[in-house]
Amino acid sequence: MMKNGKPYQQYALMAELFRYPGEGLRDHVVEAYAMLCRHYPRAAATVRPFVDWVNATDVHRVEEIFSRTFHVQAICYLDLGFVLFGEDYKRGEFLVNMKREQAAAGNPCGEELADNLANVLTLLPLLKDDAFRAELAGRVLMPALRRMLAEFSPRKTELRTKMLRRKHKALIMDGQADINVYHAALSALFHMLEEDFTEVGLGDYRPQGIDPLYAAAPASDCNTCSIPHSPLIKTAKP
Repeated sequence: MMKNGKPYQQYALMAELFRYPGEGLRDHVVEAYAMLCRHYPRAAATVRPFVDWVNATDVHRVEEIFSRTFHVQAICYLDLGFVLFGEDYKRGEFLVNMKREQAAAGNPCGEELADNLANVLTLLPLLKDDAFRAELAGRVLMPALRRMLAEFSPRKTELRTKMLRRKHKALIMDGQADINVYHAALSALFHMLEEDFTEVGLGDYRPQGIDPLYAAAPASDCNTCSIPHSPLIKTAKP
């Protein structure tokens, strides 16, 4: 499938930037950057600091920053259901449906949940229903990315640091020049999505606003993961 003359496979390529870093990360980053330069110049300019940092940084340091950003004392999380719904029951419904979609598309999720950002990005080119792909991108990916990016703001960073020091007396890893470097990668991804899809406005966004996506998921399966098949979008009642 194509959108604006570009194969959706580019999103599977971008997914590699958000997996736990390994020795092959630099090759993935170089390939992704070349693709962005060809097709998404704004995103390419945005991601350039991340590209330069990966090429100049030891893989162990990259692992440390990845963990710091998304896991330990996390700035934000990669599981989109948690980003959008927190601990609300709708997160469980979302995960159940997402697992169903991943299985139907034959997309292996590995050790991560089915709504992990990388797994959702690799799902996009596998979907055969263009309307559902647009729904997934515009109503899930883009609002979730906006929320993730907002967590990098100076105000949020200051509040998070104060909370950690007060509640956990933890060792706070701040004052590091590269601590927010993944912001560039997430921003570049958002710019790509802006070119290819239409976002549901986040200003009026509420979890209940996308209930039709998740209403058919059985609550008893909340410990598994998954996103709705397109017929659910058309038939489920809010």
